[in-house]
Amino acid sequence: MKVHHVSCATMCPASRRLVNGVGGYLETGEMCCHVLIVETDRDGIVLVDTGLGTADVADPKRRLGAPFVAATRPRLAVEETALRRVEALGHSLRDVRHVVPTHLDLDHAGGLSDFPDADVHVHAAELAAATTRPTRHDRMRYRPIQLAHGPKWVEYSEEGEDWMGFRRVRAIAEDVYLVPTPGHSRGHVAVAVRDGDRWLLHCGDAYFFHGEVDGEAPCPPGLTFFQWYVAYDDAARKANRDRLRALYTRTSGSGEVALFSAHCPVELARFEKGSGGATIGA
Repeated sequence: MKVHHVSCATMCPASRRLVNGVGGYLETGEMCCHVLIVETDRDGIVLVDTGLGTADVADPKRRLGAPFVAATRPRLAVEETALRRVEALGHSLRDVRHVVPTHLDLDHAGGLSDFPDADVHVHAAELAAATTRPTRHDRMRYRPIQLAHGPKWVEYSEEGEDWMGFRRVRAIAEDVYLVPTPGHSRGHVAVAVRDGDRWLLHCGDAYFFHGEVDGEAPCPPGLTFFQWYVAYDDAARKANRDRLRALYTRTSGSGEVALFSAHCPVELARFEKGSGGATIGA
């Protein structure tokens, strides 16, 4: 199995100091959409998250909404989409048999329509929220146009077994698990992928900044505010962030689990540097 760490959208919000914790207040910030492309022996290609898709790049205001485009200022580079990343590895969209989104916010689910034949593994509470959009926040974060192609949903509930102090639900064979971490959204999950003798844990938006788990620096104020503002249940979000921090502290020495979030470019760079590129595994 090979695991590729890629960014499937670069966002360039205002004020690097408020978003990245370094640089000037008037400098442009940077956020990534950290996606895993997992080449498996039995199950084809598995994507964890999708970032923005080709249709989002082609028609951003209609697909993403003007407020998101204005706030995040995405680069809109088609070569960064998951479809083009997969093709660059020598595969086609038909090779992608499974997609496991951490949640269905517009910057995580935009690429689903590029892989219409894939099974999409999602928490039932997240799917219900994305398809009914009962609140104003839900209507901002979920975009029906991104799901209009009719994804092949595979739903999961809270039931599962203990894993590293969390509950987990097997999604694909023995290699990919959903780890419920609600708070940012109703059915938010982290996604655990077995990579040899360790686990990769894609934490999605359970936290945004590496310092929230590794303690190297405080979360920048812009991200602190944003996480509070968009959270479905901020107390639950903070509780799960703290549990992830404890997991990082407990396992960082052994290397048993490698955690990362969806939007932190520092974490993405660590995987690229550690692997001599953006691919790990064998």
